Amino acid sequence: MTRTRRTYAHTAGVLLALACSVSMNAAQALPSTFGPVIGNALLCRSQLDNKYFHSWLSTVLGPSYKHEGGAFWFKGEAGLWGKQVQDIMVSDDSNPMVFIAAVVDSKPEELEEAIHAAVGIRHKTADMSQYPLRVSNPGSVIAYHKGKSKIYCARYKPLPPGRQF
Repeated sequence: MTRTRRTYAHTAGVLLALACSVSMNAAQALPSTFGPVIGNALLCRSQLDNKYFHSWLSTVLGPSYKHEGGAFWFKGEAGLWGKQVQDIMVSDDSNPMVFIAAVVDSKPEELEEAIHAAVGIRHKTADMSQYPLRVSNPGSVIAYHKGKSKIYCARYKPLPPGRQF
């Protein structure tokens, strides 16, 4: 093998190793805490703090891919309750509510059954409309969203310290 061919072979090997390293980092598995942290927040089973969730999701999934509608939008290969999560949204400070939401690739009734089977929480239909909201006792909501589900937990921002009604 000539020196030129060896140089090309070495360069190709280095580039291949770098490409594999980059793709492995991009496809890095989510931490085992993803389900408990995000799932419990969506089910209104934990305190909502948009700055915490924004920071946590930025660390786990990378930067948000858009900032729209009073929320930061994150995308990642994630699953909750056996269903595929497509987007996760966290409120920004312009919104009067603090919320976390997710679009799930599942019909609302299927998502409700999956949540009930996994953690025992029921979401009861709020009305008899064609696309009723489903609400749990802790306050999480499953809504119809373009053939899929959107699940969210929203709370009014707490009053500043020292301020009362």
